[in-house]
Amino acid sequence: MTEILDAPQPVRVVGGPPPGAAALESRGVHAWFGDRLVLEDVSLAMPAHEVTALIGPSGCGKSTFLRILNRMHELVPSASLAGEVLLDGADIYAEGTRAQHARLRIGMVFQKPNPFPAMSIRDNVLAGLKLAGVKCGDKDGLVEQSLERAGLWREVRDRLHSPGGALSGGQQQRLCIARSLAVQPNVLLMDEPCSALDPTSTRRIEQTIVEISDEVTVVIVTHNMQQAQRVSHHCAFFLAGENEPGRVVEHGSTEQIFGEPEDSRTHDYVNGRFG
Repeated sequence: MTEILDAPQPVRVVGGPPPGAAALESRGVHAWFGDRLVLEDVSLAMPAHEVTALIGPSGCGKSTFLRILNRMHELVPSASLAGEVLLDGADIYAEGTRAQHARLRIGMVFQKPNPFPAMSIRDNVLAGLKLAGVKCGDKDGLVEQSLERAGLWREVRDRLHSPGGALSGGQQQRLCIARSLAVQPNVLLMDEPCSALDPTSTRRIEQTIVEISDEVTVVIVTHNMQQAQRVSHHCAFFLAGENEPGRVVEHGSTEQIFGEPEDSRTHDYVNGRFG
């Protein structure tokens, strides 16, 4: 008789976010740098367990909006905003809500890989835990789990104590994804994570995005229309006129945005006629 082995239980952290993906929603978000309005009335639902792509030309406020979603916008001295950002229905900007708590639940992966270059691969993965005050009784298991989810484990499992800076650009980006996932956030924001990478590394990160959306909500800024079609369930098209703030022209399922957009500007953009 064949013995049936139980699947390994996921490693959990203590003191981190509640488990599982969370829905994210902006309501009437306006953003300023000084007295310049850069985003106007952005209302957008980003469903749990799914990938939402933010598309549009440069300068239309996509990255600013992404930073608003985990309270990084307020780190700019001249920045201000109005509106609400709801994480599972609770406003992350509500009075008394700590920015650090919001950023723990809503992680960020930047355009340029930013591992700690002299720190080992293993310590890079675990770096966020100490900063967030999160604990784990099985750190080795967490490192393996996080690297596996980021699609990097098989490539680095025999050199976990080597410097993270010695990895290739694509591997460094996946290491940053693993570092973000180790804290076990409910949402992961990604600001053009593949823009500086080769096609092979891009393909691996896209595969990671598709796989992790089962466990974490993903919001990604991308200028690559094919990438948006490959990885996302929903798209929001941002656009800004000359000397005007960015707005969401149209949002909906990826299939609808690329196949039957309602606005002619969306049709022109996704078909490469401008931008």
